[in-house]
Amino acid sequence: MNAVSSPCIKVCVIDPVNKLCRGCGRTLQEIAQWSRFSEAERLAIMATLADRLSPQRDGEEPRRSA
Repeated sequence: MNAVSSPCIKVCVIDPVNKLCRGCGRTLQEIAQWSRFSEAERLAIMATLADRLSPQRDGEEPRRSA
């Protein structure tokens, strides 16, 4: 069995305002469906996470993916 790529850093706290995990930047829906995504889908989501988290770290409202 191959390992599944994951951005999880074991800081699992969902921000109540922007609905993103403060540790990895994923939405609850993405977290719940993670194992069902293809590797390509996971990598595409992971490519957006730094942009989602950077405003959160700067105290601004983060961008959410569609």
